[in-house]
Amino acid sequence: MRREFKEPGRPRPDLVIGREELFAGAREQLSRGGSVLVHGSAGIGKSTVLRALAAEFDETARTVLRCSATESESHLPFLALTDLLGLVVDEVSDQLPAPQRTALESALTGRGESTLQRDGLALRLAVLSTLRALAAKGPVLIVADDLQWLDPASVELLGFAARRLGEMPVRMLCAVRTSTDPHGHEQDRYLRASPPDTLALRVTPLSRTHVADLLENRGYTGLPRSTVRDIHHTSGGNPLFALELGRALADSPTPPRPGEPLPVPTSLRTLVLNRLDMLSAEARHTLLVACSGARPTVALLRAAGRENAEAETAQAVELGLLAPEREGPGVRFAHPLVSAALYAEATAQERRAAHAALSTAAVDPIERARHLALATQGTDPQVAGQLGEAAAVARDRGAPSVAAELGLLSARHTPADATPGPDERRLQAAEDALTAGENDLGRDIAREVLSRATEPAERVRAWMVVIDAAGQSLAEVDAVYPEVLADAGDDPRLLALVRYQLAWRALVLEGDFAEGREEAARAAELAARADDRRTELLALAFQAQAEILMGHPDAPMTIKRALREPQDPQLACHHNGAGATRFRWLMMSDQLGEARATITSLLREVRRRGMVESEVHYVRFLAETELRSGHCGRALDLAREGYVLARDSGIGEGASAMLTSLAEAAGGDVERAQALAREAAEHAEQDGDLMYLSRALGALGHARLVAGDASGTVQSLRRVRELEEGLGVTDPARGRWHGDLAEALVRVGELAEAQDVIDVTRQQALRLGRESVLAVLDRAEALVRAAQGEQDAAVRQLTSAQDRLAKLGYGLEEARAAYALAGLRTLPQAHGLARPGGTSATASYDEASRLFRRCRALPWLRQVEQATVAPAPPQQPAIAPSALDALAVLAATERQVAELVMEGATNREIAGRLYISVKTVEATLTRVYRKLGIRSRVDIVRLAAGHRTN
Repeated sequence: MRREFKEPGRPRPDLVIGREELFAGAREQLSRGGSVLVHGSAGIGKSTVLRALAAEFDETARTVLRCSATESESHLPFLALTDLLGLVVDEVSDQLPAPQRTALESALTGRGESTLQRDGLALRLAVLSTLRALAAKGPVLIVADDLQWLDPASVELLGFAARRLGEMPVRMLCAVRTSTDPHGHEQDRYLRASPPDTLALRVTPLSRTHVADLLENRGYTGLPRSTVRDIHHTSGGNPLFALELGRALADSPTPPRPGEPLPVPTSLRTLVLNRLDMLSAEARHTLLVACSGARPTVALLRAAGRENAEAETAQAVELGLLAPEREGPGVRFAHPLVSAALYAEATAQERRAAHAALSTAAVDPIERARHLALATQGTDPQVAGQLGEAAAVARDRGAPSVAAELGLLSARHTPADATPGPDERRLQAAEDALTAGENDLGRDIAREVLSRATEPAERVRAWMVVIDAAGQSLAEVDAVYPEVLADAGDDPRLLALVRYQLAWRALVLEGDFAEGREEAARAAELAARADDRRTELLALAFQAQAEILMGHPDAPMTIKRALREPQDPQLACHHNGAGATRFRWLMMSDQLGEARATITSLLREVRRRGMVESEVHYVRFLAETELRSGHCGRALDLAREGYVLARDSGIGEGASAMLTSLAEAAGGDVERAQALAREAAEHAEQDGDLMYLSRALGALGHARLVAGDASGTVQSLRRVRELEEGLGVTDPARGRWHGDLAEALVRVGELAEAQDVIDVTRQQALRLGRESVLAVLDRAEALVRAAQGEQDAAVRQLTSAQDRLAKLGYGLEEARAAYALAGLRTLPQAHGLARPGGTSATASYDEASRLFRRCRALPWLRQVEQATVAPAPPQQPAIAPSALDALAVLAATERQVAELVMEGATNREIAGRLYISVKTVEATLTRVYRKLGIRSRVDIVRLAAGHRTN
């Protein structure tokens, strides 16, 4: 009976933000006729999920029964039953036995005195019979929201029927509120009122990225990422709470300053204030002190003067305001919103008093300084100095976000005539914000300083923050460069900073590596003259990177200059520093082991320092290293992790999408790979970033190749070739797309162009010593030779390429060579010819399968499986010698196609074996017919048997 359910449509995307996995499970369950119970805390989105699922599946059912209730209606007996059956009972009432019909009508209409005690069995059987009668006419879908408020009588009747539905085409789609404890099992009692095979799915809090998407979707645009972070924290990932907080911010005339909480609207405060009113004034004061601290404990509360903290926090636990701490002495609020609402309700004087108490009780110097600042009004040089020292401690601890907050508090309390001044402290806070990945906060601080600063050094420093905050989107700040140069004047220290930024502009916006290299060299010279080692190191690292990509002979020497002492400890691990440049050199020079060790060490250090932007880049670099090494599963995990981090921080989203596309094509979902590559290309085009546009299109071409779209691959990679020629990129190890383009060109029958790509790239690779690139080019050239009929030479070349790739440690490329080799070795078998080494085609595919499996290269492994399970062509008589003589007039490719037709191969099979498109096969056959004077494939088969056509 379950097969009666149809495949549903799809919901609106704005209804399912962050719920992809939940929907996948629910769809699978409902599609096979099962039932679903979604559960979670208040406001978490259960009803939204329920409505979206119901909208998908209501068209698959003949009858849809709905009910919902509120807390105030839960005492009314049979109300939910009336909602469900009131409008449909007349369809089937004549099929019910008289006692059942009477009991059901009495319960639904309220006439009579029907109760579960008096008519229990009759009512139970009536509901079951009604559902059976409706199901006999077609599938039934029951949609019940807020099960916790349904009247007990209706729940009992539904449960009785649900447990007895058996194989009837009746599904239940229900939602119920449960606690925030993910380990709770409140849903179990509701499962007892559901069909036995019901799947319980918990609706979990949204991630920060999904909260950002939700706010954007509902029109709360332009919020700084730091504000979105605060909304996510305060809401606990609850979409209802997040939207209310977003609305409150939109309605607020001034945004909260750093260190201040978000405005909590009355609609959310009322969710907890009624419970707060049940606390004593002293207990409420204790909770205010607790919510003012970062990591409150009972001991800290006692030290802050709350003598009865233990008893008062125990009372709050009983009221559900605090969560019981099973491990350790911490005081934890049941939900961040409780803390936010309590703090918002307090007066400014009460807040300052709480912070003053904590400023003496806290042990950590950072916490003491923060509380002192929030307890102090007006400027105070002593407080400002303590905050500045605390910011430095936070910076050294690897907490740049905390350092930025403390720096801004320090600036607020710094007198205008102090040294350092308030704007100097603000600029340090802006730089800390950039380190923490909060680019929008850093940009806004710098813009504020620029609105009043007159000193050239302060202005140039602020401009550097504005430009750095733009990331790859340098087109957004392109107009500021003349102003920055004017502010720098002839000061070599300031000019070095500006020239370094102009080097990036030349590379990203102009796509001119030569100009970028010259600007970087000029910046390094100016910085050395000004004794500014940090800027000199940045400029040398950039110069080396440009020289690597250009294939410039000075690259190794420039890297050595950038690695000389003295080094800046933070810059040494920065993603634009010499360490990162050396990593790129190692990767391009096929030193995968050392590259992995280098990037692992760099990633560990930036995580210790809290350098979020560098972490985004290094996670991507490590994923690339694993991908090149053939560890596709590990690469995919890292790439996905980096992609989420990039989206959360708003840093390097296009680059992370590009690398994740490559990882998906190697070890995940090919369709997802193509979508990510297109996303990366869109980012690059929006940013005007030609360098990453070529990388994104390279990833798209590769994904299309894995998907079997050879013509699409050619289209993408031809554009990459044009872009890189314009950019001046001559090192083929940068994008490694050349072998893919040549292979795709073979598949579409463009052999001359494929050989040209191979020849040009081989010259560059030989000059630079790129061994892995040369091996991949040999693999592609073997396919060209096979398409030209030089099969023995092709097999030898492929075998050599596979061996070299294995020695270099390129596991996936080695497996691809084995797969191509297995494909070629199927051709001689059809002629009954011996294979080199006596290896069978099955054994060759087994080798490719083993290598792909070792790499966890699932998309490639599926291709091998399809090749090995494809039905063998029917046995044909041996080709007559006269037929082979007749084919002598044909070109190499034409002869191969004709011979495969003689063997009984279809056009698609021929295309697969020869790595060409079906259209190319058809065009080739047309030429074959003309040259041989025949009309069809049937005539070619007759030739194979030695018969001439008339």
